[in-house]
Amino acid sequence: MNINQFFQSRARSLGVATACALAIGASVHTGVAQAASANSNASATVVAPIAISNTAGLVFGKFSAGSGGTVVMSTASVRSKSGGVVLLTGTAGSAAAFDVTGDAAATYAITLPGSATVTHTDTLTTMSLGTFVSNPSATGTLSGGGAQTVNVGATLTVANAQLAGSYSGTYSVSVEYN
Repeated sequence: MNINQFFQSRARSLGVATACALAIGASVHTGVAQAASANSNASATVVAPIAISNTAGLVFGKFSAGSGGTVVMSTASVRSKSGGVVLLTGTAGSAAAFDVTGDAAATYAITLPGSATVTHTDTLTTMSLGTFVSNPSATGTLSGGGAQTVNVGATLTVANAQLAGSYSGTYSVSVEYN
């Protein structure tokens, strides 16, 4: 075999090997990898903060302590009593009123105090307030205009022979979006 024949034989072998390699590679890798993506929008809405303001105080009206008991003011401004307390006519009192404002049609939680105290002008004598109630009770819903009135009542405990005179005090009602 001369050198020319040797190179031709080798070229044929390399051609067959290359063709086989290409055929194997084509059968293993049949496609190009595909990737996809999509976009999305993001948004947020900030609403007006919820607010509450007192528009009318809780007034138990005039009464005589007698042997003591309670004066109850309902959320509908209906006054009642228990024990020896005598309610006087002409000064029936009224429930407290609070205006709540915020985002239209939002619901909110109402938190009432557990107790409070009213103090005589002598700054020593007190009466306690308890059993606070509200209308709406516990949860309110703002109107389409974003407002609602909350009425608050409570029970005033009167001691036997409670000192006569004017008593006053404060308490807090809070609201929070649900």
